[in-house]
Amino acid sequence: RMAAAPPSYCFVAFPPCSKDGLVVFGKNSARPRDEVQEVVYFPATAHDPGSKVECTYIEIEQVPKTHAVVLSRPSWLWGAEMGANEHGVCVANEAIVTREPASESEALLGMDLVRLGLERGATAKESLDVIVALLAEHGQGGNYYEDGSTCHSFQSAFLIVDRSEAWILETSGKYWAAEKITEGVKCICNQLSLTTKIDAEHPELRSYVRSQGWWNGDSDFNFSEVFSLADDHLACCSGRETLEKQGGDVSAQAMINVLRDKDSGVCVDSESFLTTASMVSVLPQDPSFPCVHYFTGTPDPSRSIFKPFIFVDDVKLVPKVQSPSFGNDDPAKKIPRFQEKPDRRHELYKAHEWARSLLENDQDKGQKLMRIMLDLEKQGLEAMEDILTRTEVLDPAEVVDLFYDCVDTELKFFK
Repeated sequence: RMAAAPPSYCFVAFPPCSKDGLVVFGKNSARPRDEVQEVVYFPATAHDPGSKVECTYIEIEQVPKTHAVVLSRPSWLWGAEMGANEHGVCVANEAIVTREPASESEALLGMDLVRLGLERGATAKESLDVIVALLAEHGQGGNYYEDGSTCHSFQSAFLIVDRSEAWILETSGKYWAAEKITEGVKCICNQLSLTTKIDAEHPELRSYVRSQGWWNGDSDFNFSEVFSLADDHLACCSGRETLEKQGGDVSAQAMINVLRDKDSGVCVDSESFLTTASMVSVLPQDPSFPCVHYFTGTPDPSRSIFKPFIFVDDVKLVPKVQSPSFGNDDPAKKIPRFQEKPDRRHELYKAHEWARSLLENDQDKGQKLMRIMLDLEKQGLEAMEDILTRTEVLDPAEVVDLFYDCVDTELKFFK
């Protein structure tokens, strides 16, 4: 029996469903309950010719220049669950199961491909091209979890978004198909969603599935039907209807509300899985405005707050949402891997553990704390709204400490 993929949800809303010429992106990252996610920033970097980059399990060729990126990632690995780059590209991935067994041998993880797509692509389409080229060259495979006893491997789906379009990319081994989206609301979750509208695909995709006997070549080519194990691609993602009901008014706040919704299943809190981090991005279609990316950096968005980040030069690093580094002593880097689990909790994560116990044990104090936190979040959202509606150009000095200050203020409430 194949392990169930963690039920993460990714969304994108385009005008006319979203507000004022904004593209709004969101993801809840569902992962093993005790896994810590950190928020990290890497500046744009020039690399020496011939240099290599060490991903989670394998080393690959580096490119001459990588873009600045901000990532939300399980802190034991190199890649990311979701993130953005300085050019207004956002990428998120989903672990999926297809009729093709996922490879356990170590290659690129879907999460490595998220980061590689962001570091190397200045548009959504460029990021897609980067990801599929790397898939062809290196393949995908290896353990998705920090688990020394069992290998949990999956295929990958991606939502790749920029200011003008989005691509849904679904993969099985090195084969893939993609659909381009420029309007409306789209959701992807941990199952295949592409059907007959395919705007780009692996050149040998159709001949491969015919050779496997999965498609006869006569009927319409339906990617999900061909690659799904059963009819599990039919269930539509919850949350999409909520966004569609906003009727042209999907904003950062509306996306946050959807990500916080436990009743719909979008906010996962189950025996095995938890939404360990969340992200929302607002990408103005007018390139003279900055993109704003909100991260929680902590589990359960219904008990976390979304803090804004804007790319500017010399943006201030935020060690309080970064996990400790164990260098080459990290059990994730030693073979056999994951023989022990170090304590990867960062300062904000620890503060939230305290807050969580307060919410569970002292309702009055907990509710009061939650109100203060949501008020802080609202101030951040309103300040960003101001930046996205004013006419004068943003002064970088105004936002260089933005994410840092928000995390700092949040931590003060937990003292």
